[in-house]
Amino acid sequence: MNDTPSLSAHGIPIEPEFVGPLRDSAAACNDGTELRRRLKEDGYLYVPGALDVNAVRAARGAILERLAFVGEISDPHQGAVSSGESKRAEMVESLGEFWQSLCEHPKLRAVTHRGAIQDLMRRIFDADTRSFDFLWLRAMHPGRASAYHFDHVYMNRGTDKLLTVWTPLGDVALDEGPLAIVEGSHTWEDLIEEYRGLDVDQEKSRPGHVTLDPVGLVKERNTRLLSAHFRAGDVVIMPMFTLHGSLDNRSASKRVRLSADTRHQPANEPIDERWVGVNPIGHGGGYGSMSGAQPAVADPLFR
Repeated sequence: MNDTPSLSAHGIPIEPEFVGPLRDSAAACNDGTELRRRLKEDGYLYVPGALDVNAVRAARGAILERLAFVGEISDPHQGAVSSGESKRAEMVESLGEFWQSLCEHPKLRAVTHRGAIQDLMRRIFDADTRSFDFLWLRAMHPGRASAYHFDHVYMNRGTDKLLTVWTPLGDVALDEGPLAIVEGSHTWEDLIEEYRGLDVDQEKSRPGHVTLDPVGLVKERNTRLLSAHFRAGDVVIMPMFTLHGSLDNRSASKRVRLSADTRHQPANEPIDERWVGVNPIGHGGGYGSMSGAQPAVADPLFR
């Protein structure tokens, strides 16, 4: 990625040699055997064009319209430009219910829980699948980033045959804070063993994230942060022990990065009950306990 813009993670600049491209698996999209091989080898699958672009754009528009309603997105909302303000706390009766309404919007669920993504997950698992009802919607404003973590610590009360799907809701350039994967981290047994079995809802004094300094980590381990200039319709799929977070959103035009995280597993495997049902309890407060439920001007929450 020699032509990358100036990038950072949690405020720390990233030299170009520590950033690399995700392996493109679009050509293997219909070959379940090859997808499983690559997932094991690389610790992720990057599948450009896996989803219906029009459906993704429809979901994006619906979410941005609601965020504009509470004053967090400037008009016209299609531009996804952060207003730098928020009226959410004054305008909605329940922050949790407001965020749940976005996460359960029918146009978003048509992308994340039905159609092309279901077909793709069936090929990967070579079995009928089930997804968590809970959805993690991210609206990352300029200056924000996600901490680097293993998903295992947040959802390990069911099967270990669980995969995360990261879905960009629209195009996301490298300087807009997209997902980044720590190359080779799925093989780091020394670090994985430190977090295996950790349940953040039982050990509340211990943070779930691994680091807020991914740049120092990749330098120490002589590896890279892998990412891409994502397009509407792309997905990234990861198992529970692939270390990931995001780059900083440094958008010069103040664009907000929208994305959704969902979890999928074989239908006949035990499921983590915190994340399923009409009103999943999540970490105890349902959608209200999630960082995204807070107004955009609130301090970020790193669990």
